[in-house]
This record gives sequence, C-alpha cells and structure tokens, in this order.
Amino acid sequence: MEIFKEFTIEAAHRLTNVPDDHKCARLHGHSFRIEIYVRGPISDPAGWIMDFSDIKSAFGPIHDQLDHPFLNEVDGLTNPTSENLCKWIWARLRPKVPCSRESLFEKHVLPVAGQMLTSAVPISTLSDGGSITPASRRCCG
Repeated sequence: MEIFKEFTIEAAHRLTNVPDDHKCARLHGHSFRIEIYVRGPISDPAGWIMDFSDIKSAFGPIHDQLDHPFLNEVDGLTNPTSENLCKWIWARLRPKVPCSRESLFEKHVLPVAGQMLTSAVPISTLSDGGSITPASRRCCG
C-alpha cells in the first residue's frame, strides 16, 4: 500500500554548472510540487500506513526553508538542479519519517514549462551515498 502527501513551494534559482549563455544560468523561478510517498503495510489498530499529519510535521521545517528563497543561498544547494533538490530534501526528511528502511520512498514531480522530472528514491539509494536516477530528464524551460 502507498500513500502520498503533496506540498508546493515557490523559489528562485540559477544553475551554476551550465555555460554562462545557457538560459538556466540566469536567475529565474519556479512553482515546485513536491510529493512525499510512503509505502508500507497498514498497521493495526490505526488502520493506516502513517498519519498524514506526521508527514506534514516532518516536512514542515523543510518547506519553511525552501518556500520563497533564492535556492542557491540555502546551505547545501549551491547548484540547485531538481535532482539536487530531491537529494537535499531526502537527506533532511529521512531521519524524521518513522518508516522502515525498505518501505519509505520520496517522489518529486516538478513541473517546469510543461515538462516534468519524476524520481522515486528508495531510502537505500541516497543513504548509502548513491545518486538519483530520474525516470525522465528536463531542462529548466
């Protein structure tokens, strides 16, 4: 069984590892939709995988850091690609969500000019120093 909770943030950024004449090197902003997915068994007697308010509480401080800043100035996001943003969120969310190592997933869907990046990240992928391999790639627009 899988549940998810959706959050939105508004933020500006510029990509630092692209050529100076690349459009994503310029300051620009996005509306980001972030979906946090939790997979696991339905627990007794609660009858749920996880309380949605627990997901909201765990993501709250992360949301507060990412909503309406210049992402390049957020510690750890000097090159805030969508992929790096996924990794950054994951590293902060993982310790706060009480689920087993094998059953917790985070998925981000970031709409950018009609295109989407989707990456489902099993906890073992990033906790062991690996990296995200998105299901699809996008450019900033």
